[in-house]
Amino acid sequence: MTLDHTLLDLLACPEDKGPLFYIKSENVLYNPRLKRSYAVVSGIPVMLIEESTQVSDADHARLESRIAAEGIKPTFTR
Repeated sequence: MTLDHTLLDLLACPEDKGPLFYIKSENVLYNPRLKRSYAVVSGIPVMLIEESTQVSDADHARLESRIAAEGIKPTFTR
């Protein structure tokens, strides 16, 4: 299941209020600034800080590579 583009345009990280990257193949919204991911369950983003996942440096590098390789755009630009 995928997220609606209108919803994606509105989503921001609940912690730093910055843009996120939707990595559809992993069902996550990712904040590279904080190395934090938010799960997307059945097309619904779980945007609670306490339910987010802090990613390791290795996973951060992997996700950054995927974002670059797939040309994933942030949810919004400042």
